[in-house]
Formats: sequence, C-alpha cells, structure tokens
Amino acid sequence: MEAARALNYDNSAYYGTAAPAQAPVAAPVPDVPERVEKPVPQERVRPKERSKTAQEATVGSISLFAVFGTLLAGILMVFVVLAQINYNEIASETVRLRSQQSGLEAQRRKLEIEFESAIDIKEVERVARDVIGMSRQNTDQAAIAMRIPADSAQILSSSGETGGLRGFGSFISSLLEYFSKK
Repeated sequence: MEAARALNYDNSAYYGTAAPAQAPVAAPVPDVPERVEKPVPQERVRPKERSKTAQEATVGSISLFAVFGTLLAGILMVFVVLAQINYNEIASETVRLRSQQSGLEAQRRKLEIEFESAIDIKEVERVARDVIGMSRQNTDQAAIAMRIPADSAQILSSSGETGGLRGFGSFISSLLEYFSKK
C-alpha cells in the first residue's frame, strides 16, 4: 500500500473559470520518499466551425428589412421637403396679406375722416328748414308731456297680528277698492 500524500494546488488555478487548472503538485510527506509527478499536457480542442446557411453563403444579398427601412426613410424625407415648401408658401402669403391689411386699414381711416367732415350741422339744419319745412321750437310753444300712472304697492302692517280672518278681510277690502275705482 502506498503511503498517504498531501496534495497542494498552485494558487493561480481558479475553479469555475476558463483558466486552465494546474495539475496538483505532491508535497513530500516525511514518511514517504519524494516522488514527483509531471503533469500531462492537455491538447486544446477547437470548436467546430459551423457551416454557413444558404442565405449566408450568397454574397451581396440584402435583407428585406433593410429595403423597407430605406424606402420608409426616403418617403419621410420627401414629406419633410414637401412640408417645408408648403410652409414657405404660407409664410409668403401671410406677409402679402398683412401688407394688404395695413393698406386697407389706412384707407379705412382716410374714409372715416372724409365721412366725418362731410356731415356739416349747418347744412343739415338748412335742408331740414328749407326742404322739409321744419322749424326751430319757439319759447311760446308748449311741450305736452303725458304722465302715465306708475304701478303702486301697498305695504301691509307687519305687526304681530296674523290672524286668518283679519288677513282675509283685508284681502277682500283691497279687491273691492280695486274694482270700485274702475
């Protein structure tokens, strides 16, 4: 039976990583004569190269997504250019209409001044007197004003007597008074 050996691992080996593990180095045990084992070099295995599919093997192929994306980007650029052209036309039309509006405002003010100066109060009095036959009011002419009687209201006494018969009696008396005046 072989004697027991203590195995020591190099500190550069990391468990669970892709780093290659070192072979354990046997440490001499006092009872056992020294025997050193050489690590066997391991051959590296390369992963298999995957074979290309038929679509990948064709050179110069373009995906359908890229074609549609390019078309969509082109259409959006055309819309932006058309919107800019429309905006420029509207802006120039706005400038033209504002200048036309200011010209019309100046013309309106001028016509108002002409209209106000055309009305002469002396000319109006002359036409009323000579053409229509109107005359000024003299002091001896009397003005007749008709007086229309105003509505009236009667305030009932607000004393503590609120008896039913007393209120009914005053109501009947007010009705008789109303119909007797007519």
